[in-house]
Amino acid sequence: MSLSIIKFSSEDCGICHKMSFYDKKVSEELGLQFIDVKMQDTATYRKYRQILLSQYPDKSQMGWPTYIICDSPAAEFKEFKIVGEVKGGHPKGEFRSRIQEVLDTVASQN
Repeated sequence: MSLSIIKFSSEDCGICHKMSFYDKKVSEELGLQFIDVKMQDTATYRKYRQILLSQYPDKSQMGWPTYIICDSPAAEFKEFKIVGEVKGGHPKGEFRSRIQEVLDTVASQN
């Protein structure tokens, strides 16, 4: 299993910007590949859009930012598997705890 965290955010979002000071570092410390997808970056967004839309078909319930943890996001996109998510802004420690909860759930299912 090759887990990655994909951050879907907007350049216009203050909370997204605030999270960028530590979200990548925390993700990598927890052993996750970090992929930053800004909605305004059309090339990157197109590459990962299928993953976002599988979780939020009309994007109405997604948070800013939305972090989707999935297995093999860069493989054939038909083969990716979403294993969890974290929505919205959180202090560094809480963000780490929420991501760890997802990882613990995945580990207990295997």
